[in-house]
Amino acid sequence: MSCRCNLTYLLCFTVLLFIVSPSIWGQTYQGKVLSAENKLELQHAQILDSLNGLLEMTDQYGEFTLTKSGKFTCVKEGYYPKTFTVNSTGLTIIELEEEPFSLSEVVIKTDNFQSELRKISASIAVIPTTQIKSNNGVNIAPILNTVPGVYMHNGTLNTNRITIRGIGSRNLFGTSKIRAYYGDIPLTNGSGETSIEDIELDGIARMEILKGPSSSLYGAGLGGTIQLIPDKGTFDRYSLSSAYTFGSFGLQKFLLNTNLANKTNAAKVSYSNTKSDGYRDNNELDRQTLTLASNHYLNEKNNLHILANFISLKAYIPSSLNEEDYQNEPTKAAFTWAQSKGFEDYDKYLLGLSWQHRFNENSQQISSIFGSLLDSYEARPFNILEQNTRSLGLRTRFINQKLLFQKKLQWTLGLELFNDINNMKTFENLYRDFPPGTGSVQGDELSNFEENRQYYNLFFEAKYALAKNLLVDFGLNLNQTSYQIEDRFNDDDENQSGNYGFDPILSPKLGLNYQLGKHSMIYATVSHGFSPPKLEETLLPDGLINNDIQPETGWNYEIGSRGKIIQNIFSYEVAIYLMDIDNLLVARRTGDDQFIGVNAGKTTHKGLEIGLNYFLINKPSVQLSHSNSFSLHHYTFDDFKDVDNDYSGNDLTGVPDKTFFSQLLLNSKTGFYTYLNYQYIGEIPLRDDNSIYADSYQIVNLKTGFKKMISTHFQLDLYVGLNNIFDEKYASMLLINAGSFGNNPPRYYYPGEPRNYFAGLNLSYTF
Repeated sequence: MSCRCNLTYLLCFTVLLFIVSPSIWGQTYQGKVLSAENKLELQHAQILDSLNGLLEMTDQYGEFTLTKSGKFTCVKEGYYPKTFTVNSTGLTIIELEEEPFSLSEVVIKTDNFQSELRKISASIAVIPTTQIKSNNGVNIAPILNTVPGVYMHNGTLNTNRITIRGIGSRNLFGTSKIRAYYGDIPLTNGSGETSIEDIELDGIARMEILKGPSSSLYGAGLGGTIQLIPDKGTFDRYSLSSAYTFGSFGLQKFLLNTNLANKTNAAKVSYSNTKSDGYRDNNELDRQTLTLASNHYLNEKNNLHILANFISLKAYIPSSLNEEDYQNEPTKAAFTWAQSKGFEDYDKYLLGLSWQHRFNENSQQISSIFGSLLDSYEARPFNILEQNTRSLGLRTRFINQKLLFQKKLQWTLGLELFNDINNMKTFENLYRDFPPGTGSVQGDELSNFEENRQYYNLFFEAKYALAKNLLVDFGLNLNQTSYQIEDRFNDDDENQSGNYGFDPILSPKLGLNYQLGKHSMIYATVSHGFSPPKLEETLLPDGLINNDIQPETGWNYEIGSRGKIIQNIFSYEVAIYLMDIDNLLVARRTGDDQFIGVNAGKTTHKGLEIGLNYFLINKPSVQLSHSNSFSLHHYTFDDFKDVDNDYSGNDLTGVPDKTFFSQLLLNSKTGFYTYLNYQYIGEIPLRDDNSIYADSYQIVNLKTGFKKMISTHFQLDLYVGLNNIFDEKYASMLLINAGSFGNNPPRYYYPGEPRNYFAGLNLSYTF
């Protein structure tokens, strides 16, 4: 109740900022140019008069000053031009929309210096708003799976696992070894577990995915980092919109959001409720979200961002099936999960405040404080888990630029502190002692732990122009992770209370970036990363702590290029990489759906990633674009011995050997639009001995709609979609190394949904 009250107070505080901040501004014609999607400041944007004469150019903070009022045009390469009017004193904010396939020129939030993508020596994928809206607005997996090198297993809406370049494939349930942020709020807990599937997609303006070790920037993150950039509303606009989506398997989604904004403050408040019966038995879901994201320019030197998010979810879990049931009865739930009516039920709160202050034209600081609360109850056949997690953190960095030997040097020094307290209790599940249909019944307590985990990241990064077309960047991160465990269940010699931790880890990065021309570049980078084990991985079967377990570590070697070719018609990106991973964490099965973690060897990850995008038709009346991405993987166990088995040289389990995505997008001036996409997923090894592979599969999806202003104030968006048009049979998620307990065949497969439809209506009103 208190958290909901705090959200109410936060809304009131946001409204107060709208009233107070305009009076702070001085009497000048000042302006600022931002990217419409990620709200980052745009440098070198040109301000033109009515005769297209150049009046001003924005500085590194996106700012300009005019000496007269009137009508002007703002232009910047990679963005659509925008005409705006200045008729009053104070700040005027111009938001520019990105042109499709001009990503080399766009500014990236994931980079410490918020640089243009063409100046970054790393593999970063950008998913724009148009791609986020390409499906039914409910499932994030089809969106992430458009990115080469990224694969999201999607068992149900609440059962997923993300892998980036093969990292995370060994995690059996959920996502690990990959960091994620919603704005400045970590969606990764202190143990390295990440959950992004419950974030409302309508509240995301854009996604940026840094592939490969990101420890020099964000600490623990061997696979990479996913940035979900919140939609903070549009400046100088008041609007209200409502949407309703329905579809197969009882899908219903209601969405209500409002944009509240004046010239210097913008906020988006949204509520959603998603319900589904699910394709399978014991597959119902009910999720509610409430989100506030806002952006406030208090004066020319201070900017405040606020993000608050509440999620309430109850979802039943059908779990995986054996091959016979997968082939013949894919709608059924696993027997024990059906009998116990397994489910998860939780409330989650996220809150973050970010303050950007400019000291002078060369120095600024960006500081964020964030916190989260999770109250969860999960009924599994083997036990019932009751979990309460509270986290609090701070991330701050000082950014400076100067001339060194007459060449530009940018550097940043920062600190991130994080602490989460995780209370976990397990209880017997007595469902077998009650009549069928009763479901889970809580019994005696089996364990009671409190884990207090904390870490710090001290990081430094510098970027220097060695020559006109050559940039070098160097990063260094020092991480120290420790945790304290209080065993509240055992009072005897088996009590595991104590202080534990890992040795400090130093993660460097070195990159080179060479501009081949105005529109193309090539880069090379070497980076180090690590990921600590989760609490569950540090526990032995008898509940004792495994003091020998160590974090996974790895080195990434990569070369790549991005830009435009053949008279700037084709936009491309290509990357070739090699990753060597040490202290591979392996889940060793000890019982039905129960595992422990061990360090069991090394893996080698070799890969090729290609993206190619272009317009087939690009006219004012109609646009037809074609997007493609391809990735080829060769991930192997370099040195992997598990008990008496030697799997060295085998293919890494849980990752496809290749993926391909292709999409046609049609937009017309009349308001009609169509997405048609194709996806191919290659074979996936299911066992470490490579004796079983999941079949490759291919899926075709379609979405078409009509979006038009039907009056001065009303906009209508009608849409209908068909997923898996050709009714392909496939496994959308796989459980690797599934065991055979009690003479039951192993359960590897989560059946993918057959052909299914969705349709909806979105009506918005602008005041």
